[in-house]
Amino acid sequence: MIDNDTAKTLTFDQVIEQRKSVRGFLPKSIPKEKLHKIFTLAQQAPSNCNIQPWNVAVASGKSCKALRDKLVAAVEQQVPPNSDYSRTERFEGVFRQRQVDTAVELYNNMGIDRNDKKGRLWAMMRNFELFDAPHIAFISMPKIFNETVAIDVGMYAQTLMLSMTAHGIGSCAQASVSRYPDIIREHFGLDDSLAVLIGISFGYEDITVPANRTIVPRANIEEEVLFLD
Repeated sequence: MIDNDTAKTLTFDQVIEQRKSVRGFLPKSIPKEKLHKIFTLAQQAPSNCNIQPWNVAVASGKSCKALRDKLVAAVEQQVPPNSDYSRTERFEGVFRQRQVDTAVELYNNMGIDRNDKKGRLWAMMRNFELFDAPHIAFISMPKIFNETVAIDVGMYAQTLMLSMTAHGIGSCAQASVSRYPDIIREHFGLDDSLAVLIGISFGYEDITVPANRTIVPRANIEEEVLFLD
């Protein structure tokens, strides 16, 4: 990950290629001016009729740590998740294979064996520890909207992560932490009319963290894209 405070500006191709899921961060806060630039740029994301349906809440510093502690406590106390939306928990066919391949690559880099239950539990808890990120953004949308508008929020999330990459900031999109939306709404004082979709942990990448060596391949476009003349 290149920090643009000291490096040249990335091309668009480089931003796309360098964005990855970062699972280990330095205890270094992002300056407020840079945060403002990143989120201002992300606001250019497209949406149906320009309704811009996303609501973004960012926790930094002490607020981020307090939220992390609440999430970890919920998991440790086995509080049942209550996601605002039903989530696919089972993948089949090629989707399952891609999931397995990614897990194998990640766990190998982390030195966790297939039968290492303690190690796998630790790896799972790292999600709720936000991978030690000094910042986290939770993205929500009004509950009156359905999946079609969630597509707009997804485009915003991608634009935000690319904006972070362009400014030398690592990120990790996390569905896991959105499984406790009541904790999120209470922490930020969000209205009950908002549904929490996803969390994004972010900050400066710690390149010494083994999990950050994980780079997973993408399918060939022939598998995913149909061209007709």
